[in-house]
Amino acid sequence: RTAHPPAPEGRNAGGRRQALMKTLLGLLLALFFLPAAAIQDVPLADLPPEARQTLQLVKQGGPFPHRRDGVVFGNFERLLPIKPRGYYREYTVPTPGLRHRGARRIVSGDQAEYYYTNDHYQTFRRIRE
Repeated sequence: RTAHPPAPEGRNAGGRRQALMKTLLGLLLALFFLPAAAIQDVPLADLPPEARQTLQLVKQGGPFPHRRDGVVFGNFERLLPIKPRGYYREYTVPTPGLRHRGARRIVSGDQAEYYYTNDHYQTFRRIRE
């Protein structure tokens, strides 16, 4: 019998596959378990007047002008601190001149913390009162 050398891709394919799997697992773990990035504060006085009005509506429990106001905010971007689903709620901050909801939102947490985004969840600032 003659031994045949392994095919070039087979020589280290198992090791490369294992390394790739470890890398992918590491990325997945980082995605789900790393803490949210530091969030900058914004003083309440620095928010646009529409955001201050929306925050007042949130604190008094409405009435809200948009039917989606108060829905669960999923934090899928993981930019806010990781909390159980249902912890965060989102509210529309009207944008003058727009006939749709626009990009501005206030997100509230169950512990009376409030965040403002003016770019549809790409960045957040914690509202400091």
